[in-house]
Amino acid sequence: MGIRVLLVDDVVDVRRLVRTALRVRGGFEVLGEAGDGSEAVRLAESLQPDLVVLDLGLPDIAGRDVLTHIRDVSPVSKVVVFSGADTPDRSWITERVDGFVLKDSDLEYLVDLLESVGQRRDNEATLDLPRASTSAGAARRFVTQIVTEWKLEQLLDDAVLVASELATNAVTHADSSCRIRLSLSPAALRIDVIDEGAGTPDPRAAGSTDEHGRGLLLVAALTTAWGLEVLPGDGKLVWAELTRPT
Repeated sequence: MGIRVLLVDDVVDVRRLVRTALRVRGGFEVLGEAGDGSEAVRLAESLQPDLVVLDLGLPDIAGRDVLTHIRDVSPVSKVVVFSGADTPDRSWITERVDGFVLKDSDLEYLVDLLESVGQRRDNEATLDLPRASTSAGAARRFVTQIVTEWKLEQLLDDAVLVASELATNAVTHADSSCRIRLSLSPAALRIDVIDEGAGTPDPRAAGSTDEHGRGLLLVAALTTAWGLEVLPGDGKLVWAELTRPT
């Protein structure tokens, strides 16, 4: 099966040009095309493509918003922006997509990038979570979807619990939005949660009447290993690994 692609651009000729280039290269399957943001979100949700080629200059929904909506409804999809002009919030967008190409670039470069990004789809998935009480639930749904697709149901309950605890820790104690990333190696399923908050997580014993405080002890008990990495600038990455069943 080829890399499954959704093309999003309000210019029909651009969609046709990219579609033709993908067909000539081979290894791609264009599942659908959208000319506005609303249709893009609807198709992303129904088709669950491997890859979305996204124009930011759509007529109905702003670029940041359509990207956020696509990430929400199809968290496993990779997104490559193919835009006619640079944007003031490019740094924000670049952090949340898998590639950013201006339309004055060589089309061959775009196709090379799409091929590279599409081939990485089987061993890594990410989801951005807001600083909100709903993030733990979103993390649980995301992990359930990805772990099930990776056919690691034996790890599902532990992975969901670990991801929920780490996301809750980032939102509640670090007071930060966060990014959850799942990656797969031959030996383990790894869960990363990246936030921009101050302080470091520290397992501590909770009293019998405490409502909180057991999360990291639970993570330590369920996982093969876990740890923390301080990132350049502000922020940290908390990681945990679950051994894959033989």
